[in-house]
Amino acid sequence: MTRGRKEPPLHRLLDKTAFDTDTGCWQWTASRTPGGYGSVRMPGIANNAHRALYSLMVGPLPPNLHLDHLCRNRLCVNPDHLEPVSQAENNRRAGAARTHCKYGHEYTPDNTYRRKGRGRECRECLRTRSRERYRATRATTEVRSP
Repeated sequence: MTRGRKEPPLHRLLDKTAFDTDTGCWQWTASRTPGGYGSVRMPGIANNAHRALYSLMVGPLPPNLHLDHLCRNRLCVNPDHLEPVSQAENNRRAGAARTHCKYGHEYTPDNTYRRKGRGRECRECLRTRSRERYRATRATTEVRSP
């Protein structure tokens, strides 16, 4: 490339990807957001790498839609792995794909509690929180007793 000439935006973005032959994902290899998505700085282009590549290769994203990673890989920028969906649908799919709670307990029928309006919770974590509350309450009650 000669000095002073800018490479087309699509080429600049594709230079920052690595193809994963096992999954078909185009792994973003440059900077990332704190949430784990690819990040890009280009004038007039979205800040997330997957949104930028999607808009350059497929077309503009409709205003009220989000891109769902069908492969569940946040660093994937392959437009074939991205589907425009509503935020509610994106959240529903992400929750359904989660197989363990944040503390590593598996969501099984015996270990899953479904709460109206709040989705599912891990029964083991609920038991742990309940025991901790009981101990904390009991400790403050014992201190106050004459």
